[in-house]
Amino acid sequence: MKLLVTGGSGLVGSALKRIKEKFPKYEFFFISSQDYNLENFKDTIKMFDNIQPDFVIHLAACVGGLFKNMNYKVDMLEKNMMINYNVLKCCHDYQVKKCISCLSTCIFPDKTNYPINEKMLHNGAPHTSNDAYAYAKRMLEIHSKAYQEQYNDNFICVIPTNIYGPNDNYHLEDAHVIPALIHKCYLSKKSGEKFIVKGTGKPLRQFIYSEDLAELFMWVLEKYNQKESVILSVSEKEEVSIKYVAEQIAKCFNYQHMIEFDSSFSDGQYKKTADNSKLKNLHGEYNFISIEEGIKKSVNWFNSNYKICRK
Repeated sequence: MKLLVTGGSGLVGSALKRIKEKFPKYEFFFISSQDYNLENFKDTIKMFDNIQPDFVIHLAACVGGLFKNMNYKVDMLEKNMMINYNVLKCCHDYQVKKCISCLSTCIFPDKTNYPINEKMLHNGAPHTSNDAYAYAKRMLEIHSKAYQEQYNDNFICVIPTNIYGPNDNYHLEDAHVIPALIHKCYLSKKSGEKFIVKGTGKPLRQFIYSEDLAELFMWVLEKYNQKESVILSVSEKEEVSIKYVAEQIAKCFNYQHMIEFDSSFSDGQYKKTADNSKLKNLHGEYNFISIEEGIKKSVNWFNSNYKICRK
C-alpha cells in the first residue's frame, strides 16, 4: 500500500522516515517542496498522478515561530490555504482511502477555558500573534469535515502540541522555540556572549518529541476510526515553561550561567494547555520521551549535523 507523506523532509516527516521499518506493509513516499510545489494545483496533480497513493499523511505547510507568524501574515494565510486546498482536492479526486492532516494547538481560541479539547477549536478567535496561520489551519479542518459529510471521505485531522526533535528548522528568527534556542545557545557559547532568550520565559507549553508523534500518526492511520479531530499530546502535568526549556538547552551546552531573559520582547500566548484524555482513552497510556531526554537528543543531533541542518 502506497503511503504519501507531504512535507516529507521536515521535522515529522524525517521522524516517520526513522520509524518506517516498523511498518513494512507500506511503501512510503516522502515528498518535499524540492519535488513538487504544492501551492500549484497542476504540480499537486502531477504528484498524485505519479504516486497514486492509497493513504496520505499531510504535513506540508508554511510554518514558523512566533515572529514569523506575526510578521508574515499574508504568507502564512495564503500559502497554507493553497497547499491544503490542493492536497485535499486531489485526495478526493484520486480516491485516497484515508488522509490525515496536521493542525496545531496554537490555532485554538485565545480566550478560552483550559485545558482545551477537540470540541473547542472554533469557539472564538485565535491569538492575534498567529491568527492568519490559525485561520488557514482551521479551514483545513472545515474542509476535511465537508468532504466527510458530502462524500463520506475518510479525511481527519490531528492536533499535536509543540513538536521538536532532530532535523528541525533552526533558523534564528523563523524557527519554533526549541530549535531556535538550541541554535542561539550554540552561537552564544561559540562567541562567549550571553545566551539571550526573547521574552520573560514564563509562558507554558506541552512539547512532543517528533518520533513519539510519528508513532502516533501511524496509530491514527491504522487504528483511529472516528471522524472527529484528535489531540496528540503529552499530559497537562508535563507542561513546562520556556524558562525551563532554555535552562535544559543551556545545560546541554554547559552554559547555564550565561542565560538572560529579555522582557522587552513579546511572550505571545501565555498558555494553550491541551487535554489529551481522548488519546489516552483510545490508545491507552503512551510512554512519551521526557522533555529532558528529548532536548538532549535534539542538541546532540544539532551538534553533529550543524553544517547541513536547516538554519
